[in-house]
Amino acid sequence: MADARDAAEPADETELAIEGALRPMSLAEFVGQQKVRGQLQLLLDAARIQERAPDHILLSGPPGLGKTTLAMIVAHESGRPLRLSSGPAIQHAGDLAALLSSLTPGEVLFIDEIHRMARSAEEMLYLAMEDFRIDIMVGKGAGATSIPLDLSPFTLVGATTRSGLLPNPLRDRFGFTAHLEYYEPEELERVVERSAAMLNVDLPRSARAEIARRSRGTPRIANRLLRRVRDYIVVHGSASSSGVDLGTVRAALELYDVDDIGLDRLDRAVLDALVRRFRGGPVGLGTLSVAVGEESDTIESVVESYLVRIGFIGRTPRGRIAMPEAYAHLGVPHPDGALRFDDL
Repeated sequence: MADARDAAEPADETELAIEGALRPMSLAEFVGQQKVRGQLQLLLDAARIQERAPDHILLSGPPGLGKTTLAMIVAHESGRPLRLSSGPAIQHAGDLAALLSSLTPGEVLFIDEIHRMARSAEEMLYLAMEDFRIDIMVGKGAGATSIPLDLSPFTLVGATTRSGLLPNPLRDRFGFTAHLEYYEPEELERVVERSAAMLNVDLPRSARAEIARRSRGTPRIANRLLRRVRDYIVVHGSASSSGVDLGTVRAALELYDVDDIGLDRLDRAVLDALVRRFRGGPVGLGTLSVAVGEESDTIESVVESYLVRIGFIGRTPRGRIAMPEAYAHLGVPHPDGALRFDDL
């Protein structure tokens, strides 16, 4: 599922062009994910030497780590066209049949959130990935006829934030599977440095490190915070390099409610409800979503995943509980009678 904070796309063509320009176009430019980059480079080099289409690729991991970018790099380094689609857009087998039959030889098909495809489309995809063929049913009932349709060889790149929801027959048909990990602050600092140069924003190292530290291990968030810092600099007239310092970056991020460890308004609302209103829990996800006025899916996939990773929230069979680190971050004393993770 896409990060809800990034649902709003840039409105004008200039911002769209900048957004696209920040994406690296080769594995050499791609920062982080060193092991995955090495594996992908070997796969692409072998396909190029053998003059064939690369094997099907499955990329899994949290939102914003570069799955779409890697799909674009696969197409670019293979010298082949790229077709973009998404699982929610493929709700019938006919949708997938129309998409597959229109592919040119060697084309790279990228399906984002592939686990959200309709089951009938998934079953059609099995045969297409393995034999480059699909069977189209014509008619209904006893008079129905199956018509085979040959497809041009293609490379499927699937992306998912929930690989566990993929059926095993589909997962097994991918020749290469990679899981993207969260970035280290040093890697994010390199991402910010590269993006800042492309946006003509001259930031000292301390400012780049500050943005990286508040980016939750995610390049998408790092680039988004950098663009907000750029906007702050433009509006406040600090366009010269001497005017861009650590204080400017901190003022910009404070304006956008991003605290020292990258928590924003919604993160703090969830923590505040859990700690103050429900006395540390346990609290069910549905109750928590009503308390903060946000969808359960957003809290589970966007907010909770990070808070669990940094040890602020614990997930138990009885619900979510606040960990001692959450009390410390909010400046609230940890009550003696509060449930701890080991108690459940």
